Amino acid sequence: MSEAVVIYGADGRPIKVQAIGWDSAQSHGQKDRVRAYNWTSGSDSINNLLARGGVGTIRSRSREAVRNDPVAARAIDAFVSNCIGSGIKPLPIVDDEDLRREILGAWQEWCEEADADGRADFYGLQSLAVRAMREGGECFVRFRPRRPQDGFSTPLQIQLLEAEFCDALKDTALPTGNIVRSGVEFDRVGRRRAYWMFRNHPGDYIGVDSLNSFPVPADQVAHMFQALRPGQVRGVPSMSAVLVALYELSQFTDAELVRKKLAAMLCAFQTTPNPDNDILGAGSVGTATDGVELGSLEPGTLQLLPPGHDIRFSEPADVGGAFKDFMSQQLRSIASGLGLTYEQLSGDFSQVSYSSARAAMIEFRRSMKQMQTQVVVHQLCRPIWRRWFETAVISGRLELPSGMSVKEASSARWILPGWEQVDPQKSISAQVTAIQAGLMSRDQAIAESGVDPEELDAEIARGNARQAEYGLTFDPSVGPGENEPEGDEYD
Repeated sequence: MSEAVVIYGADGRPIKVQAIGWDSAQSHGQKDRVRAYNWTSGSDSINNLLARGGVGTIRSRSREAVRNDPVAARAIDAFVSNCIGSGIKPLPIVDDEDLRREILGAWQEWCEEADADGRADFYGLQSLAVRAMREGGECFVRFRPRRPQDGFSTPLQIQLLEAEFCDALKDTALPTGNIVRSGVEFDRVGRRRAYWMFRNHPGDYIGVDSLNSFPVPADQVAHMFQALRPGQVRGVPSMSAVLVALYELSQFTDAELVRKKLAAMLCAFQTTPNPDNDILGAGSVGTATDGVELGSLEPGTLQLLPPGHDIRFSEPADVGGAFKDFMSQQLRSIASGLGLTYEQLSGDFSQVSYSSARAAMIEFRRSMKQMQTQVVVHQLCRPIWRRWFETAVISGRLELPSGMSVKEASSARWILPGWEQVDPQKSISAQVTAIQAGLMSRDQAIAESGVDPEELDAEIARGNARQAEYGLTFDPSVGPGENEPEGDEYD
């Protein structure tokens, strides 16, 4: 059995669709084609979609949401604090212990003076860069070499630049054969050669020259963003998928707040067949700007109304008892789109159990570790580390042993910030069991807590030596001096 269905297209012309039986229709996809007839989608590249889709508008709305919407502001804070914490720190991988200590000492000294704006150390810049990436979609880091007479331990500083500094409208072919796409210049084989940057933020109009972009060599810039598709040139704000939901939810909660306010005011509307009569007593009737007479009520008032007069109180519509569940569901959807848990976004831990919290945190930490290692470390930390190391060697701040190359000496692994455990006793017991079973190393367990294993061992050794020297005993099962090191190991 079949039925002819006529559907009119956007141009007004009728389109005839032959609808067949349900089972046959499903097998041929006809039903889906009818239901999704007006569903249009493009197959353009991600760069064309961003250029035509107004990524600048999305970025502006994202920044406004972070400024004015408490949910958006909390989303940024929660992500940055979990991603960076106290900082993602390098651990040099060299066999020479003296060289390793020298490298760490020089690095820690430079971390205090790394910011060209003088407002944060290197780890504070990490937080600011991730915040800029989440809010604006990307962050640019410009290397600023300094003169030896400027007095820095290593003549180098870094400057963070927001996404707007790179001229997104710069799309052209250069006489050299290079192509500029959304402000990023590529050579003929697709390598990044330069970034076309403004001298000042476009939002700060400082002279006509501030509106003209100029190329900055790519080796002087580190570009951090989370790529969503292969070949993507520029970043997208993390809140792009939930901006509409955030905006609508903000309007809804504001309207509900106003409704509660009106209900608390106990608004009344006076109805009378004779507007000249004062039904609330002499002098109680006032005239509004539009000519409508207004009455007033005071606590304890007993008011008699003449025949034919009436007072009606406003009764704003209530959303009922579903408000909490509705808000919870909306926040869960927004949290999912932002890569956070509902509890992190809302601060509501009333329904959390140990099992549910552990399951949620395992999934969250897996995605967070991916962000830390594949984006923050690879695109931000490593380029800065390599540039600092090369500058330190060239300037004489570091002296490498004969025959050791800069590439070999600059090898390092990055220690991610540790996670506070939901149940520390159970987690530590599980780690001890895994170490004893040979399923993980002690260094691995220590590194997962965000601590350098070698630094921890050295600190424990120093503490044991000092404990033995002063005859201190903190563990009843260990007597003073029993952990004293042999020979001159710690001299």
